[in-house]
Amino acid sequence: MQIKILAVSGSLRENSSTQHILNNLKLLAPNDVEIIVYAGLAELPHFNDAADQPAAVLAWRKQLAEAKAVVICTPEYAFGVPGSLKNALDWTVSSGDFGNKPVAVITAATVGDKAHASLLLTLSALSAKLSDETNVLIPFVRSKITAEGNIKDAETIRALQAAIHALIKSAATL
Repeated sequence: MQIKILAVSGSLRENSSTQHILNNLKLLAPNDVEIIVYAGLAELPHFNDAADQPAAVLAWRKQLAEAKAVVICTPEYAFGVPGSLKNALDWTVSSGDFGNKPVAVITAATVGDKAHASLLLTLSALSAKLSDETNVLIPFVRSKITAEGNIKDAETIRALQAAIHALIKSAATL
């Protein structure tokens, strides 16, 4: 059975560390897992709770609905989650899109602990299915990635492999 995982980078920068982590995660996943990287974060309008939802929001919610699980890889900006990522999550507050959906949280930053804690708190408010086994904090991320975007740190690779396998196991039980 093919398991579809939606991967979301919290950075809008194409060549970001978080994008590199997600690209590596695709290589670490088993063959029966399809990891689709969400590319619409920059197109989401500022959140408002109007009855009519813009097409970009409907597309975001459709991709969430089609995925068995979600991986969010975020940097830390000013001790928090980037505004564009928080905005995307805000669009799901009343929809239940994350309700009992397995979610892996990867924070890749210089330190990252504040953004990591903040994102976990937000996702718990959205009723996401969270687990310590699927959460990875990668401090000093730039020292662990080559200029080409490959992970060169064996401990980081092991942590990501363990997280993706725990996420797959969680998704398979639904």
